Amino acid sequence: MRRIITVVGLALVLSASALRAGEGKDGFITKTYTGPEGEGKYVVYVPKSYTGDKAFPLILFLHGSGETGTDGELQVKVGLAPAIKKKTDFPFIAVFPQSQKRSWQAGGPDAKRAMSILAEVEKAYKVDSKRIYLTGLSMGGFGTWSLAAAYPDRWAAIAPICGGGKADTAEKIKHIPCWCFHGDADKAVNVNGSRAMIEALKKAGAMPIYTEYPGVGHNSWDRAYATAELYDWFLKQKAK
Repeated sequence: MRRIITVVGLALVLSASALRAGEGKDGFITKTYTGPEGEGKYVVYVPKSYTGDKAFPLILFLHGSGETGTDGELQVKVGLAPAIKKKTDFPFIAVFPQSQKRSWQAGGPDAKRAMSILAEVEKAYKVDSKRIYLTGLSMGGFGTWSLAAAYPDRWAAIAPICGGGKADTAEKIKHIPCWCFHGDADKAVNVNGSRAMIEALKKAGAMPIYTEYPGVGHNSWDRAYATAELYDWFLKQKAK
């Protein structure tokens, strides 16, 4: 009898460890946030190598308008999540909130919920507070610029993709390492939005990295998130 109890106990411990490491579902765990901004499903990717012993860097991903909803699933079908699934082990915890109002602009309910979800994940997992990164595509690209300006001391680096921001915020975010991506044939979001932000940052004294894909339309994110150097670059950036 004692042996059976021991075996069962061991199984429960192993099960809990597997869940903590994100195993059993390719590392992607669906959760529900409940707070002042209302209820919202979100997804957390936990690397296989995560054990809770050491702090991990974290990426907050903001999806595009097409993934707006409440199902908690669409936001991991496009962009960063598919890129993660192609890797053996991704060395970041990744957080995928879902917009319900079709906007990631700072001050709005979706942006507030995203920031609260980020805080919730920081409490649930061991996160390196100096290595939190922000990225997003299209609507999420706009959101990346917006949240960077609203919370300039929160991010170790940002990677906005096919979005645009307000050039007059460059002074606020000039200290944040930035790698921006856009296709020059984008008919959904004009490339001039990214060009203007990069130029504004340079005028403010920053040294952003800008990758513009010749002949590429709106979907510049598949190429951007397939860029291995992006993640190496993220890991080199640390908030002061």
